Amino acid sequence: MNSPGHDITRRQLLGRAPLALGSVALASLCRAEQGVPASLCHLAPRARRVIYLFMSGGPSHVDTFDPKPVLSERHGQEMPPELIKNHEFAMIKEARPKIKGSPWTFQPRGQSGTEVSNLFPNVGKVIDEIAVIRSLHTDSFNHDPAVMFMNTGSVRFGRPAMGSWLSYGLGSENSDLPSFIVLVSGQNRQPLLDSYWGAGFLPSEHQGTTFRTSGDPVLHITNPPGVSRSERRRQLDLLKWMNQRRHDAVNDPEIATRIAQYELAYRMQVAVPELTDISSEPESVRQFYGAEPGKASFANNCLLARKLAERGVRFIQLYDKGWDSHGSIRKEHTTRCQSVDQAISALLMDLRQRGLLDDTLVIWGGEFGRTPMSQGSGEGAGRDHHPHGFTMWLAGGGIRPGIVHGATDEFGYFAREDKVHVHDLHATLLHCLGLRHRDFTFHHQGRDFRLTDEFGKVVSPLLG
Repeated sequence: MNSPGHDITRRQLLGRAPLALGSVALASLCRAEQGVPASLCHLAPRARRVIYLFMSGGPSHVDTFDPKPVLSERHGQEMPPELIKNHEFAMIKEARPKIKGSPWTFQPRGQSGTEVSNLFPNVGKVIDEIAVIRSLHTDSFNHDPAVMFMNTGSVRFGRPAMGSWLSYGLGSENSDLPSFIVLVSGQNRQPLLDSYWGAGFLPSEHQGTTFRTSGDPVLHITNPPGVSRSERRRQLDLLKWMNQRRHDAVNDPEIATRIAQYELAYRMQVAVPELTDISSEPESVRQFYGAEPGKASFANNCLLARKLAERGVRFIQLYDKGWDSHGSIRKEHTTRCQSVDQAISALLMDLRQRGLLDDTLVIWGGEFGRTPMSQGSGEGAGRDHHPHGFTMWLAGGGIRPGIVHGATDEFGYFAREDKVHVHDLHATLLHCLGLRHRDFTFHHQGRDFRLTDEFGKVVSPLLG
C-alpha cells in the first residue's frame, strides 16, 4: 500500500502527463483508493454497459433459434435411449419419452442467413446484429439453482450477481442512479428471488435495485405528506453526521455504504420520476416498442432500459416471467414470444440509431432450454427443463454480429460443437467489458472469489 506522500507524488506526475494517459491513470489510482484494485482495468473495453434480457423459466431452443428437422420427422417416436440414459428430468416421468417436433417453422433471415423461428418475426429482421450461441450447457436442471448459476456463477446462495460484480469492478457513470437496476414483467408463475440480483459478499451498495412497474417506481421515493425536500435534506445531514461518527469509531465499511445509499436515494427522488415516465417519449417511439404508459409490460421495460443505458446505468436486467412451458407450449410460447418480439427488435434498432449499440452488450436467454421430448400429449403437451444444450444470443458491445456459434446434436439434446459453458459465457462478457475474469476477484473468508470461480475461458470466435 502506498503512503499518502507517494500518492501525491503520483498525482502530480500524472497531472503533467499527456491528458489522455494522465486521466486514465488518475482514474485508476482513484479506484484503488476506493478499494477497487486498479489492476482490474487492464483490457481495452468494447462495452460500457449491459442490458440482459432474461427469459425466466427457460425458453425452448428447438422452437426459437435452433431448428431440428429430425424432431418433426420422428415426432411421436421414442427418444433414443442412449441419449437420455442416466438422466433425470424435472417433470417427465415416462421411461421412454416421445420426441416432439416443433409446431413452428424456421427460415433463414437477414444477410447472415441465420435460421429463426416464426415465433420471432421482428427479431429475425435484426438477426444480422446478433451472435447466436447454440451450444450452451449448464450444471442444474431445476429453476432456482439454474437461475442462480446463470446470474452468479454458483448454485449456492450468497454469491454476488454479475451486475453486482460489474458495479464493484467498473463503478457507476451516473451518480444519481444505481449502477445495477432490475425490471420485471410477465406472468407470476415462477417466483424471482432477491438473491438473483444480490451483492452477496460485496459491499451492499452494489446489489441490484428493483424498479417497480406500478405506483412509485422505487419504494419510498416520494416524501410523505408534510415533509419538504429541504426538511428531508436536514434529516439526512443529521443521519450522515451520526453514521460518520460511528464509522470513525469502528471503521465498518457497511456504515460508509449506508451513508452513500442515503445520499443516492435523495438524488434519485429527483432523477427517477422523470426517467421512468415513458409518456414523455414521442408517440412514434412508444409505438415502435409497443409500449403503453402506465401498463406493466416487457415493452415498457425495454424502452426504459434504453433510457437507463443513455444515462449511464452499468447493468440493466429485464426479467420476463412465464417461459416455464411444461404444458401447452404452443399456446404459452406463442404468448410469451408475441409479448417480447417487437420490443427486442425495437431495442436493438433504437440502440443502433442512437449510437449506443457498439458499446452496449445485449444478452438474451434463460437459465436453460427445454427438452426435445414431449411432456404430456396433444394440445396440452409441453417440454421439460433441459440443461445439456440450449441457445442464448448476444449483440453489440464487442460481439461479432450475424454469426452462429456452436451446435447441438441432431435432436437438440447435447451441445456437441464448440461447447460453451456458463463460466465461458461469463468470461466472455467480462472480457467485452475490459475485465480479465481470472484476475477479477474479491477476497472473502480467506480466499479470492470470482464470477467464474472454478474455470472458464473467453470464447474468442464471438468477439468482433
